[in-house]
Amino acid sequence: MNILDWLKPGLKIKRWFFLGVVGIAFMIFGGYAIVHKLFVNQKLLVYSPMILFVGIILIGISLKRGMLSIVTLLDTSETNFKYKIDKKLYEKRILNKGPKVVVIGGGTGLSVLLRGLKKYTSNITAIITVADDGGGSGILREDLGMLPPGDIRNCILALADTEPIMEKLLQYRFKEGQLKGQSFGNLLIAAMNGISDNFEEAIKKINHVLAVTGKVLPVTVEDITLYAKLKNGKVIKGESQIPIKAKEFDSGIDQVFIKPSKAQPLDEATEEIMSADVIILGPGSLYTSIIPNLLVEGIRKAVVDSFAKKVYITNVMTQPGETDGYSVLDHTNAIIEYLKGSIDYVFVNNEEIPQDVLKKYTMDGAEPIRFTKRDSKMLTEKDIKVIKGAFLDIKKQYIRHDADKLSEMIIKLVLKDKY
Repeated sequence: MNILDWLKPGLKIKRWFFLGVVGIAFMIFGGYAIVHKLFVNQKLLVYSPMILFVGIILIGISLKRGMLSIVTLLDTSETNFKYKIDKKLYEKRILNKGPKVVVIGGGTGLSVLLRGLKKYTSNITAIITVADDGGGSGILREDLGMLPPGDIRNCILALADTEPIMEKLLQYRFKEGQLKGQSFGNLLIAAMNGISDNFEEAIKKINHVLAVTGKVLPVTVEDITLYAKLKNGKVIKGESQIPIKAKEFDSGIDQVFIKPSKAQPLDEATEEIMSADVIILGPGSLYTSIIPNLLVEGIRKAVVDSFAKKVYITNVMTQPGETDGYSVLDHTNAIIEYLKGSIDYVFVNNEEIPQDVLKKYTMDGAEPIRFTKRDSKMLTEKDIKVIKGAFLDIKKQYIRHDADKLSEMIIKLVLKDKY
């Protein structure tokens, strides 16, 4: 059983109290902004009521969960209460001694993997791309001049120790009005950014409030934009536009780059990479989620210089407009090209995909990523070990990686190499 199910109530009280203090700060800030029309010049008055609303919600959650924690703490009649505490503390000590894992990327695939990894170690650092400019994140980025919170939000929730209702709340998307399509979790990060000195500090506060296992870090705090040069010579600006325009022009991606080209990485991110036991790239979109992190020179260099094992997890399916026709070897070569260094392992799914699920994806132009004998031979010549397995997990007709199987194999691999 996951040790997070054995959470000592007394340890929660302090966290709920802190959440209440944050809620009060949001409520005061939002109310002040409304009364004094603080955001009129920026044409963002619509966000003032939202900040106020966030504060009220946080206070409500804090009061409810805090009282439940106190009641549970005082209820000593349960005969197995001490056993639960001892088991939780024992398992927590085990996880605290787990391997130091750094995961680099972004998108849904990465957050899925993180949910598996936290069952094996508490020493997890997720370094997330901030090149996203689409959806709710793109709107907040344009309106508030902040870094995109979407991928960071998903990874924080994957590693967080939250109640189910809290996770549903943070993932909730408004269905109408000016906030239609916007995620409540994105707004929470935006509000935290508003009361913090910078985005880095805001993310650290969110990590603390949601009791994140390990830490989630942006790859840089600079406002970077992703570009792609297509094989037909056209240059596309913006992460969200790259696959769309590549399909429109029926031209593959020749190379990707960022502006500013000399964006500085977060110091803490490079420090974590240098001290890691294993560095995992992916799963996720090759050119729009993984490689953008390697375009930040300090991150690329740290990965190459680190003594950690380097692992690349390939996607199960190709992505239309981004990796059409790519094999495992093509994906791996792209990683090596931008890393300017080698990797140690490539994880490949060899489980057959059910036809009814596959049909849905092929209609959109995606196909299973090929792994041929030539791929195997070329990767062996590059001294890269291929780990094949049944890494498929299908939920509600969506193809995902089996995070538990992947995490278990990676941790075993690291421990075997280390000891």
